[in-house]
Amino acid sequence: MKKRSMAALTAILVVVPLVAAAPGQRVQAAEPGPGDSARSAESTLVRGVDLDTVTIPELQARMNRGSLSSLRLTLAYLRRIKAVDPKINAVLRTSPTALRQAAASDLRHRLGKSRGPLDGIPVLLKDNVNTRDMPTTAGSLALAGSPPADDADLVKKLRAAGAVILGKANLSEWANFRAAKPTSGWSAVGGQTNNPYVLDRNPCGSSSGSAAALAASLAQVAIGTETDGSIVCPAGMNGVVGLKPSLGVVSQSGVVPISAEQDTAGPMARNVIDTALTLSVLSGRDTVRDGDAPSLTDAAGRPGTLRGKRIGLWRLPSLGTEVDALMTRTAERLTAAGAEVVEVSMPYQERLGELEFPALLSEFHRDIDAYLATRGGPRDLTELIEFNRTHPEEQTCFAGQELFEQALAAPPTTDPEYLAMRAELTDLSRRSIDEVMAAHDLDAIASPANPPAWTTDCARGDNDVIPSSTPAAVAGYPSLSVPAGFVGELPVGLLLMAGDRQDAELLSLGAAVEHRLGAWRAPGYLPSTPSGASH
Repeated sequence: MKKRSMAALTAILVVVPLVAAAPGQRVQAAEPGPGDSARSAESTLVRGVDLDTVTIPELQARMNRGSLSSLRLTLAYLRRIKAVDPKINAVLRTSPTALRQAAASDLRHRLGKSRGPLDGIPVLLKDNVNTRDMPTTAGSLALAGSPPADDADLVKKLRAAGAVILGKANLSEWANFRAAKPTSGWSAVGGQTNNPYVLDRNPCGSSSGSAAALAASLAQVAIGTETDGSIVCPAGMNGVVGLKPSLGVVSQSGVVPISAEQDTAGPMARNVIDTALTLSVLSGRDTVRDGDAPSLTDAAGRPGTLRGKRIGLWRLPSLGTEVDALMTRTAERLTAAGAEVVEVSMPYQERLGELEFPALLSEFHRDIDAYLATRGGPRDLTELIEFNRTHPEEQTCFAGQELFEQALAAPPTTDPEYLAMRAELTDLSRRSIDEVMAAHDLDAIASPANPPAWTTDCARGDNDVIPSSTPAAVAGYPSLSVPAGFVGELPVGLLLMAGDRQDAELLSLGAAVEHRLGAWRAPGYLPSTPSGASH
């Protein structure tokens, strides 16, 4: 058995280079074979599995009994990238070793040595996560040379778990921390990512490529990063699930930073089950808190009930009457399932808005200088600003780098004024959640994750004042976006937030909400909406 398996693997590894294209190309998927067609490459069906709706446990069950291989699954995703991604421009590059990784996983499955739920599962990484075998650019030409010397810690965990690193997803350049009026989903390296539901609409930033690729079923799961809103807004706007974990649950080592005080990578998927299983690998443990908390695999496999749960609804009418009406319908459906929904307001938000940006400027200067010192290219923020001034390609959508310039002039993180700002931010953001949850005896706070996607417009920039992500982002508490429904053809997410290290509880609740709302549907790749109006 072992000799036959080794022989099979050898045969696969001989074939793999023939179907994987050379490294460095934007899409390195295999050409369709004899009898294939463009339609089959675009199909979401592989061996009777619908990629749009299949979950990781279902894939693992098929791989364990031999009715599906990781190689076939990975090849299906690569072919879909080649066929579908030109519409949305979400995938920067695919890994030249993806099929070899899949073949190695298939051998482990045949030998009964699977490494866990992510073994053989194709994963896309946001292109601000270091990989030793592919460029990591943060969307900037300044980092488009040699790859980093080593993988990010989270990539090491994914590889150790047997995940297939499928490739890199486009992002908002420098995670939307460059210009005062950026356009989300645009980078000088990758161009503009489009929303798969309506192609002239924006995917939100900055994990835009990760979310759009998942909506289009170009990978099973993806990794995003967030400082404030950059996982949960793209998830909501592209109709998928995104978790911003509690700060510190996922290592930030080897991830291009904005602020160590708020940055975290997190899992994104088309369902809560896959999101929870991916977090269990990224965190390096099955649970993220002590005591009687459910484990992440419990949260994934046995979604909790809504009966008896108390959820606070923070409406945010500023996101528009259509979104507010959707929140009313959502509350009614959750109530019908046995939850108690009470309306709440979040204190201290105006003060958080005043303090957050100045604090991030100081932190970005400190943290980006430290990161750039590990890479080829500009060695610090001063050199990075000069690079952008002298490279016209960096100015093709928007020319500004006002945030870089303000960060360069910001007080250092040793300055007493900065220290007071960050201390007040931490205190007020945590109190804004803790006090509301305690006052109303809540299991979670819910709010809209996003407005309907606005029309992408480089000249105008984003139209994205979305306050719902800020309390959890600044506090370092977990937040989870699940599909809530649609405004016309455009998805809107429901954002759930809870207390520190309540990631597993939040995922369990999110799975129950997801099951009750049943709001996911596949994108239509419409060129525009009938009205063509911006939101």
